[in-house]
Amino acid sequence: MLKSKKKIVIKLFKEVLVLKSEPKEIIKVEHFLEKMNRKLKLDEIRFNKLLVATTEAVNNGIIHGNERNPLKKVTLTCMLRNSVLTITVRDQGTGINPNALPDPLSNENLLRENGRGVFLMKSLMEEIVFKKAKRGSSVIMKMTV
Repeated sequence: MLKSKKKIVIKLFKEVLVLKSEPKEIIKVEHFLEKMNRKLKLDEIRFNKLLVATTEAVNNGIIHGNERNPLKKVTLTCMLRNSVLTITVRDQGTGINPNALPDPLSNENLLRENGRGVFLMKSLMEEIVFKKAKRGSSVIMKMTV
């Protein structure tokens, strides 16, 4: 008698966007994610969460990580495996300690014009990890789709 095996379905795709470290490059992120969403078919709310979190991560990589040096690159990688979308934003900077960032909700920070990007990313994505490497740093964000 033959044993039946469970069929495992793996949906997989990977898309990569490489950007110069110039703020004007940010607009490319939205176009890239819209193209990717043709495959994902996220609803408007989930797509907007993805868009805001990813844009913040790329913006941080350009401005803080690479210090707007156009010779340095920010790489955005989107990978879907099964039902988990993994967004990785890698820059060529030294990285951050997210635990050392000021709380954007404390009274002294409420009126600041910046300092909310990491807070937003953590609020909008299901999982977020910061990694440092010899030649850059990465933020890895995950969302179930």
